[in-house]
Amino acid sequence: MLKKWKAANLFRMKWFTSTDGGDGRMILIAGLGNPGNKYQGTRHNVGFDAVDLLIEKHHIPQSGVKFNAMYGKGTIEGQKVVVMKPLSFMNLSGGPIQQMAAYFRIDPAKDLIVLHDDIDLSPGQLRVRPSGSAGGHNGMKDIIRALGTESFTRVRIGVGAKPRDWDLADYVLSRFTDSDRKLVDEAIADACGAVETIVSEGVDAAMNTYNRKKSK
Repeated sequence: MLKKWKAANLFRMKWFTSTDGGDGRMILIAGLGNPGNKYQGTRHNVGFDAVDLLIEKHHIPQSGVKFNAMYGKGTIEGQKVVVMKPLSFMNLSGGPIQQMAAYFRIDPAKDLIVLHDDIDLSPGQLRVRPSGSAGGHNGMKDIIRALGTESFTRVRIGVGAKPRDWDLADYVLSRFTDSDRKLVDEAIADACGAVETIVSEGVDAAMNTYNRKKSK
């Protein structure tokens, strides 16, 4: 199943696309990244990696491609969710997320969770926040612009600060050292745990559990 999600990521293949808007409360979970094999495993794609792990853990089937995003409907901790991976490339993440939220009648302030990379956090560090600025992240800037609000939950996954002699774009599109990859994989697993806690207990509970600083 996860291979099918990744195949759609690489080739934008379409299967069945659901046309019903659903009923009852839905939580929209969006992982940020860039589509295509070229970007797999890069710092900018840890949001995709976290969503892939959620998909695998909770057996969420792909429903198709809608609003230039792969998406699937399932349940996490007994709560109905829509999980999505925009195919618009990082800097244009806002359009697909805004359209998906509108289609499923989701209030971003209550029921949107965005997972993304953060260079201001060390590899392996995690921060859950109920709102806030983009912090220089272009994908988040575009989401805030498209939604017209900063009020939505985000799970920030640390990828480490840019070295002084690196261009920022080159850095976020680069891959991790083996030691940092191990720390980031642990953070990705924690990010999934944070999402599960947000869904079942609320954002405050997730902050209390996952915002602790980790030592290397």
